Amino acid sequence: MRTANPDVIFHLAALSPVRYSFEHPFQYQEANYLGSLNLIHSLMSLSDFGKRRLLAASTAEVYGIQGNRPFVEELPLRPTSPYAVSKAAMDMYLRMAARVFDLNCVIMRPANSYDRRRERDFIVEYLITSMLAGRRVYVGAPDSVRDYIHVDDHVEAYIRVAERETKPGEAFNFGSGRGISNRELAIRCSEITDFDASDIEFGSYPPGYPMRPLVSDQPYIVLDSTKAERILSWKPKIQLEDGLKMVAEYWRSRISQ
Repeated sequence: MRTANPDVIFHLAALSPVRYSFEHPFQYQEANYLGSLNLIHSLMSLSDFGKRRLLAASTAEVYGIQGNRPFVEELPLRPTSPYAVSKAAMDMYLRMAARVFDLNCVIMRPANSYDRRRERDFIVEYLITSMLAGRRVYVGAPDSVRDYIHVDDHVEAYIRVAERETKPGEAFNFGSGRGISNRELAIRCSEITDFDASDIEFGSYPPGYPMRPLVSDQPYIVLDSTKAERILSWKPKIQLEDGLKMVAEYWRSRISQ
């Protein structure tokens, strides 16, 4: 921290796949929670740390089960996975540090992002790459509803936070405000990729999928981003249907090679 001497720090590093956190809870707490504390206190070791800004990526997963209305930032955090606990702990520590130590920090709680170019294991990339390759597809929690934002909108959200001065300890949701079930998402992906939807197995996870308690499958995670629109002038620009076509176009060329 002393060598880099930063004005703004983006804290985006984490162990992020929720499914692995049930079998590796200690690693997730060490990386995501204690790793965040290392970063926070390294920053606060600087004599003028109050002049720096720490922008930390939390997650929509911290809200847990809250009902079927888009979540607002004021809701209590009720995590339902070791991953979500690690991020909620970081989230709470940052807000404490803002109050107690005057740490100039912002907590960012994004919905699921998609159109990742180096990973195929997250749901959108898994569905589309599997369908393009002609492999059988598994959708373990077909009725769960999720909110999605394209990576370009995700990055734009972080840039807006960096550009705008906000109150220390402020939290912002970044999502579309519209949910889609895993079942409907899989069917849309099959239509875009010309995949036979009869080869989608709903209600089963892929062979070898990590253990995950069924009660941890949150039925609904959709975010209300009114606050981000009001304060940061941010709202997503890429509609899901258009974004899914972008994902399919990219991976179609990769898989054909």
